[in-house]
Amino acid sequence: MEKIQKPELTPLDIGDSLKTLQVTALAGMRMPPHYTTKEAVIVVHQGEALLKMPNVDHRLKQGAVFIVPAGVEHTLEIIKDFKAVVIMGADSDINFK
Repeated sequence: MEKIQKPELTPLDIGDSLKTLQVTALAGMRMPPHYTTKEAVIVVHQGEALLKMPNVDHRLKQGAVFIVPAGVEHTLEIIKDFKAVVIMGADSDINFK
């Protein structure tokens, strides 16, 4: 069985209604299936990744901004060393399968 090397999630800041996390990963890493309890916005600062969702994949490159719908299971496969900021509700959770 392949070992999944998860990207690093680092809390950056939390406000009254929003929080931010930094996602940092090396090429070849893969985030296991997960979903957020509320919408999340991914802002890509560096690198490239494939966001795999049911029925569609999205290539995320530097400068990309993408809204991940609440409750939709997805994975993230890192193509080039990757750094992004995720913005989500302060009371939102990330649930891994």
